[in-house]
Amino acid sequence: MKLFVYHTPEAVPPGTPDCAIVVDILRATTTIATALAAGAEFVQVFASLHDLDQVGNSYPPGYCLRAAERGGKRVEGYDLGNSPLDYTPDRVKGKAILLSTTNGTRALQRVSHAPQVLTAAFVNLAVITELVQQQQPETVWIVGSGWEGNFSLEDTACAGAVVDRLSDRYELGNDEAVAAHALYSQWRHDLEKMFQRASHGQRLLRLNGAADLAYCAKCDLLRVVPCQKEMGVLRAL
Repeated sequence: MKLFVYHTPEAVPPGTPDCAIVVDILRATTTIATALAAGAEFVQVFASLHDLDQVGNSYPPGYCLRAAERGGKRVEGYDLGNSPLDYTPDRVKGKAILLSTTNGTRALQRVSHAPQVLTAAFVNLAVITELVQQQQPETVWIVGSGWEGNFSLEDTACAGAVVDRLSDRYELGNDEAVAAHALYSQWRHDLEKMFQRASHGQRLLRLNGAADLAYCAKCDLLRVVPCQKEMGVLRAL
């Protein structure tokens, strides 16, 4: 059994793994886990706002919340942005979340044809790795979302955390997996500081996102496994 890490969706090779795990720590996969843990019925992801709006118009009024982020900011006119702190039970319980973000949705689309697609963040790291240990898929791809096609420090660190918890059962399949594990090992005791030094973390700090960074750095906070049940639709497993 082998683990592979890919820093960005663009780095993902042809082929299909038995299990794909998408990470977008700041903030899409943290937000998805938080929304589902807070009682949202599902999160459906979209690359374009046009597609999001078309699907949103097909639902009964009041059933869905439209969430959109570009450049770290909530898109004007949408119900929510991409801050996990906004996805509270009183806001999202029983709702469908239609979500479009700068990077995370692209990564999910890149591996959408895998037999099993999960999303992971530090907040739900334990439950994700426990599931993989139980199921033991032959090949696991951990795909970082990056930032507009470029390497992302925090996504690779989370991929390294997944590797760290699975390496006793899995062989590391590429150099990226080795590098991700080394990065996580260096920062594992001060993730928030690493986020503050990362380029996207600094971008969020300029947008008053310090509380988001602190939340995204929490490990094993949630016992929820976001799993793709239909193309682009994530529900709690």
